[in-house]
Amino acid sequence: MFTKREKWWGYAFIAPQMIGMILFSLLPLLFAFGISFMNWDGFGERTFVGLENYIAQFQDSNFRAALRNTTIYSLIVIPGGIAAALLSALALNKVKGKDFYRMFFFMPVVTSSVSIAVIWMWLLNGDFGLINQVLASVGIDGPNWLTDRRFVLPSIAMLSIWWGLGTNMVIFLAGLQGISRSYYEAAEIDGASAWQKFKNITMPLLSPTTFFVAIMTVIGSFQVFDQAYVMTQGGPGNASYTLVLHIFDEAFTRSSFGTSTSAAMILFVIILIFTLIQFTVSRKWVHYEDNGR
Repeated sequence: MFTKREKWWGYAFIAPQMIGMILFSLLPLLFAFGISFMNWDGFGERTFVGLENYIAQFQDSNFRAALRNTTIYSLIVIPGGIAAALLSALALNKVKGKDFYRMFFFMPVVTSSVSIAVIWMWLLNGDFGLINQVLASVGIDGPNWLTDRRFVLPSIAMLSIWWGLGTNMVIFLAGLQGISRSYYEAAEIDGASAWQKFKNITMPLLSPTTFFVAIMTVIGSFQVFDQAYVMTQGGPGNASYTLVLHIFDEAFTRSSFGTSTSAAMILFVIILIFTLIQFTVSRKWVHYEDNGR
């Protein structure tokens, strides 16, 4: 039990974090929610319009294209990113010099997203890009990755998977190193194969880590902005136009903060629904060592 003095010290230590969260997260969220029901150009008078902004969003072809593109992008990035990070962590878990490889894979994470996007614009250039040159060396005619409507969204997704690989891989690696060796030794005594050990020991005990990575990947994938803005500006046409890019355009290109915040609120609800679904479904597949779940 904590004494009264210890409790007050605890409150004092968390106070800066709580104040920061209220000032820079909760209050802006409430302000944006209020603005989403108004017509406002950011400077003039605000006019209450009720649900008009929300209705306008679903009637807007740009918003529908952004919603469709973001969904397709997420369907590529979420499973692709988790699988790539898990396989990388499994491969590095037992190799010598894992610290070097961990640093090597993590380097893109600490690099500016704009710099990464510019480098990948060069790599994916249809005329002189390195990727097409490599494909040409084996007799394959590479496409125009960023100007072809069929390839632009998968190209941006590929960049995002590569960019996020380091973070998720380090988290998976920490989860793998937290699994007691005694489980594997007991399984080996019983004659379990490598696949049986992975299926019955690694995956269940790694499920809390997988759950955390899945939550963060879903949230991040629906908020994609930098890559699409720098590499394509949402083009060609609206083929890589994403929800956050649409929110940015509504606010800072069209000076319509009402519709911009209404789109942001819709995105917030979408992420909230997916997060709640993940928490609900997690009760059936996430296992914790301490309580036997």
